[in-house]
Amino acid sequence: MLDSAVWKVGGRDLPLSSPLVMGVLNVTPDSFSDASLHLDAGAAVAAGLAMVEDGAAIVDVGGESTRPYASSVSADIEAGRVLPVVEELASRGVVVSIDTSKPAIAARAIDAGAAIVNDVTGLRDREMAAICASAKVGVVIMHMQGDPTTMQDNPTYGDVVAEVRDFLSRQCLRAIDAGIGIESIAIDPGIGFGKSFDHNLAIMRSLEAFTHLGYPVLVGTSRKGFLGSILEPIRGHTEPSDRDAATAATVATAVLRGASIVRVHNVALGVDVAMTAKAMVPLRS
Repeated sequence: MLDSAVWKVGGRDLPLSSPLVMGVLNVTPDSFSDASLHLDAGAAVAAGLAMVEDGAAIVDVGGESTRPYASSVSADIEAGRVLPVVEELASRGVVVSIDTSKPAIAARAIDAGAAIVNDVTGLRDREMAAICASAKVGVVIMHMQGDPTTMQDNPTYGDVVAEVRDFLSRQCLRAIDAGIGIESIAIDPGIGFGKSFDHNLAIMRSLEAFTHLGYPVLVGTSRKGFLGSILEPIRGHTEPSDRDAATAATVATAVLRGASIVRVHNVALGVDVAMTAKAMVPLRS
């Protein structure tokens, strides 16, 4: 376990004294929130740079949708979507995260300048762990029950908080055994990934169970379906882009409960909320 003041990612030290905001940059035609907005590489790069201008510490580039029931795409298609964007953003000094579960894509994105690998499968693939260890990049180890095509088909747990925590703890130890630096690891309990409405709320209410593992905790609630369920009694059906205020409430909650990184679509709002929430946290003596 580790309680470090920095997250070491690809030769950089990201300070954890204040919350880090990770901007979501989907280069896909079928993402649940911003489908097709950034398919053009130039538009995607411009959006990423705008996120940095708004205060994002990291831009998370993804070329394969991981929304519920999404179909996978080939490595060639994914590479064609993400590599030009990763390379251009990295060349401009942006800290880029590659959101992928494919080792081949991770390796090529790292070569293009990515400093972080954000793997929704939690580094279950030993090749992925070896690639990240060799490159000395940062990693986000996430929990997901099943895969995107099945994960929302009646997800079941005995104790969701304990089971997710124990999975993340095991995967971190395996990552360290594979040669990944302990100070390069962050964990993500995977809100919305193989969890029901009640599971998501249980995790949000018990984030301390994850922060107590000692690794930086990333929370990604932005615009997700469980927020729509909360809003439905007063707003009726909402589109993902209508859920930014609800997202803000979860960002504040996450920061107040110890999260170090929040992953959001609306970066300017995320930064404002995260920094305000951080100011409410009592100073350690």
